Amino acid sequence: MVVDLELEPLTFEGNVFAKPIYMAGPCSAETEEQVMNTAIPLAAMGIKIFRAGIWKPRTRPNAFEGVGSKGLKWLQLVKKETGMLVTTEVANVKHVYEALKYGIDIIWIGARTSANPFAVQDIADCLRGVNIPVMIKNPVNPDVDLWIGAIERINNAGIKRMAAIHRGFSSYDKTLYRNIPQWQIPIELRRRIPNIPIITDPSHICGNREFLYDISQKAMDLNFDGLIIETHCNPDKALSDANQQVTPEGLNNILDRLVLRDPEVKEELMLTLAVLRDQIDKLDDRIINMLEDRMQVSEQIGEHKKANNITILQTKRWDDMLKNRLQLGMRKGLSEEFVIKLFRSIHQESINHQTRVMNEG
Repeated sequence: MVVDLELEPLTFEGNVFAKPIYMAGPCSAETEEQVMNTAIPLAAMGIKIFRAGIWKPRTRPNAFEGVGSKGLKWLQLVKKETGMLVTTEVANVKHVYEALKYGIDIIWIGARTSANPFAVQDIADCLRGVNIPVMIKNPVNPDVDLWIGAIERINNAGIKRMAAIHRGFSSYDKTLYRNIPQWQIPIELRRRIPNIPIITDPSHICGNREFLYDISQKAMDLNFDGLIIETHCNPDKALSDANQQVTPEGLNNILDRLVLRDPEVKEELMLTLAVLRDQIDKLDDRIINMLEDRMQVSEQIGEHKKANNITILQTKRWDDMLKNRLQLGMRKGLSEEFVIKLFRSIHQESINHQTRVMNEG
């Protein structure tokens, strides 16, 4: 279902932000010197929007939680000296008031805040009647409706210039990334709200600067609208998230290597894609039919377990099966993450079918 929001192009003072939109700056504003030493080379590169955290919501107490409102003066100086727009995160009404007082151009709502409808509504009420662009990060948990709900609350307050920030999703499992990208969720957001810009945050997805280029290129391949990348004049000495930040030179290297794709599909290519998509449709039909057959076998297993009073979950069998499927899948060129997700879903559906059989009558 498409969500009908009243949105305007992402503009500032009548100027439309060119696509792709690049935003860069440190995870945290630490000192005036650090902020300016980062901002000046970014401005020289052509970066138009400077990002910096002023208030930092940390998972554990006693971690660096930002310099607070005094850092907003440093962002004012960035605007004055470089001409860049400045943006920072707000997590409550006090932050909003402070950001507006110091002339912050764009604000964003972080992943922990967007997961809390009460907090988002408080911010929305505070913004009513204010004409400022607002970006909303996806909630920490992979829930597209919760993300859309946060966007709707801000839009209902009269904010028309909005963007969504895709920063990945928390997971209990250990993965290559700090936050799993789960690209299907921002893709679904694009389907549900076609006219909202999507900005990818490779820094928080990766947690490691080595992977920033790959995630950035993936976002461009998907025709997302821009990137927000944490950049620090001396990232190894950063007071927060040092591993995921790059120098301005490192950022320049990433952006220079990006390949920007043509979003338009030419007529001759459409014919080729139509043939290939028809093959995909037929293969998907076969997959569904095979899954139906598999669940019928699972139900037969459930009948035997019921007759012999055996529990549904057989942990050793499940562990052995997952290991075997994982090895086979990786030999076939499938990623570990995909194979695990696929067979966990299949296994859960098998449990559901067997549960129904076990409890019939």
